[in-house]
Amino acid sequence: MSEGRLDGLSKDEKREMLQAILGRPGPGGVPGSSVLGPGSDAGAPAAIPEQFYRFDRFPAYEQLMAQRFIAERAGIPSPFFQTHEGVARDTTMVEGRTLINFGTYNYLDLNGDPRVTRAALDAAERWGTSASASRVVSGERPIQGRLEARIASLLNTEAAVVFVSGHATNVAVIGHLLGPRDLVVHDELIHNSVLMGVRLSGADRKVLSHNDVGELDRWLDKNRGRYEKVLVAVEGLYSMDGDVPPLPALVRLREKHRFLLMVDEAHSIGVVGERGRGVREHFGLEGRHVDLWMGTLSKSFAGQGGYIAGTRALVEYLKATCPGFVYSVGISPPLAAASLEAIRIMEAEPERVSTLRGNGLHFLRRIREAGLDPGLSEGYAVVPVIIGNSLEAIMASNALFQAGVSVQPIIHPAVPERSARLRFFISSAHSHEQLDRTVERVAEVVAGVGPKERR
Repeated sequence: MSEGRLDGLSKDEKREMLQAILGRPGPGGVPGSSVLGPGSDAGAPAAIPEQFYRFDRFPAYEQLMAQRFIAERAGIPSPFFQTHEGVARDTTMVEGRTLINFGTYNYLDLNGDPRVTRAALDAAERWGTSASASRVVSGERPIQGRLEARIASLLNTEAAVVFVSGHATNVAVIGHLLGPRDLVVHDELIHNSVLMGVRLSGADRKVLSHNDVGELDRWLDKNRGRYEKVLVAVEGLYSMDGDVPPLPALVRLREKHRFLLMVDEAHSIGVVGERGRGVREHFGLEGRHVDLWMGTLSKSFAGQGGYIAGTRALVEYLKATCPGFVYSVGISPPLAAASLEAIRIMEAEPERVSTLRGNGLHFLRRIREAGLDPGLSEGYAVVPVIIGNSLEAIMASNALFQAGVSVQPIIHPAVPERSARLRFFISSAHSHEQLDRTVERVAEVVAGVGPKERR
């Protein structure tokens, strides 16, 4: 089809054509793939298909390129990898325009706080910008140990260990603690990092219906004896949906079935609980009720990296044997100092947490009043608007960008196609006026991007 013909299509026709192309298998049975057959000469060795040794012939890459080409020709620009200038707070600067920003995890508005920046600068001047080697090899910097002690105190545990990446924390720890004779049971909405850790471990995997404790109990009644170690993994605040797990019920099952309980608090620490101490505080539990408290430093705590908190035995074992810690560089002193200062400020200024909570509830209420679908969200910093179609989610994100709102679409395969969405991250820095104006624009845009029969 010529470019002129494509330009003449209506918006609905472009959408239907793009949807059809994205789902159409190529010659190799994979969308956009090309498969070269064996050599044609009798008795000659078979040719090795290029898709096995050329990255630009990988079927998945060819599919990606086909999607991008058709989207560009259909006039649907990509909303991803936009360049943001300055600190991303309640607003952000993109292409010289100031937009209301819902694409940052800066929940407590501590990234960019002068005190946090000063702590990082002071640490850089004292210890440099990098740890320069693993902590096993190059030794400890005092700031690293102080950060781990503060995290353990925050979570009411005996000890904590910090890794240089949140995603890698789950991959490394699960991959190291579990093996082929073990099992990982995880919520169906669990983060990709847990899935990658399970794959690395070689353990069996059981997917649990979202927050269905009864299903977990019944299944373990029948199957717990088949495995040595069993790890049950949930999120403290589900990053795609914004709801919390039934943690007290899981703690009771932990005692009954003798499994290891892991809570990924990447999005709940600093957000959930009266003083931001996470789901432990929210439910009135003690640190010992959960075996592995996992969290990240890149969200509420204005740094980068991940941590595991738990018993001293767990932490000592990970520090001595976990490849993701032993063979990886230690957290840089400036980042450790930034997160340590962010935790201090959060505890000294609890109004940041209460303001964030008020903003989340206000936004959730306004979303519902506008007739939009926030899914399972409970108003804790993460509030999706379910669109139900990946293309329409992308189109809505682009339209909102033009209207002065920065929000990213979450599309298949990150979520099922029927629950493609816009995902809003709320900050303590947002004003109610910004939130109200955003809801008005979202309602207008969502009404305009759907198929005609839905308008």
